[in-house]
Amino acid sequence: MSEATLQVKVARKVDEADDICSYELVSADDTPLPPFSAGSHIDVHLRPGLVRQYSLCNSPQEQHRYLICVLRDAASRGGSQAMHDDILAGMTLQISVPKNHFPLVEAERSLLLAGGIGVTPILCMAEALSAQGAAFEMHYCGRSPERTAFLDRIARAPYSEQVHTHYDNGDAAQKFDLPALLTGLNRKTHIYLCGPAGFIDHVLATAKAHDWPKDQIHLEYFGAAAAPDTANDQAFEVKLASSGKVYTIPADCSVLQVLTDAGVFIPASCEQGVCGTCLTRVLDGVPDHRDLYMDEAEQAANDQFTPCCSRAKSTTLLLDL
Repeated sequence: MSEATLQVKVARKVDEADDICSYELVSADDTPLPPFSAGSHIDVHLRPGLVRQYSLCNSPQEQHRYLICVLRDAASRGGSQAMHDDILAGMTLQISVPKNHFPLVEAERSLLLAGGIGVTPILCMAEALSAQGAAFEMHYCGRSPERTAFLDRIARAPYSEQVHTHYDNGDAAQKFDLPALLTGLNRKTHIYLCGPAGFIDHVLATAKAHDWPKDQIHLEYFGAAAAPDTANDQAFEVKLASSGKVYTIPADCSVLQVLTDAGVFIPASCEQGVCGTCLTRVLDGVPDHRDLYMDEAEQAANDQFTPCCSRAKSTTLLLDL
């Protein structure tokens, strides 16, 4: 493995809702676990070549465990299926130390928005903000109560009255009315959102329509966006700065695939342009960005790209590899 890992034991595996399980991870050798902050995630090494990222959803004040929660995804590329079918209480796992690309910032007020299993980092944020006595409210959108995790935990939480749940199968009165919410919201409020691409796109479009300051919107996807149109994809070349070697990237292969097959190591995890693990510096050429990790300004700089999903607009990319 390319980075230091921790060995943890699965202390408990709990059915939290239909097709959703939580996993309580504790130190396998009683060594204290590294601390984490709200918004953090860990890389879980399920088997050689299969690494997946899961947000920590327990309180950052807890130092004895990490809690993750996983939805069984019908379109799984192996991760969620392995977690549900293969990982049992009592087993040991290799994980990374916690990382945080989705931190809370100091704000007068916070609005937490969760779509489905995207509740995991949002719930951790609610725990942290509640412990700080900070002003916040949380809106949690799910398909139905049966498919919505942690409802009992939220109902028992000291911040339960600050959480509002909305269900696709519920009556119109309880549906999530984001335009109305933003209209009456303090303009200094920072918004945090996590969920599927459709949920995030809706929130971003609504926030834009209300001229919400971009630097007050913080987000994390838990899955890839809709697949881009690849009908016009063409082959291009990548050149490695260290060796001068040139590799052809066929229209139907990613840069990550080609370089990995050639023995060039690039750390990767989600392989969908979400996590940023494979982010690689571009020294020359123009990438065709297809990731969800970088913001518009970072993509416009064209000095880095995600080789797991992004391609090239120029004939060649010179990579800092």
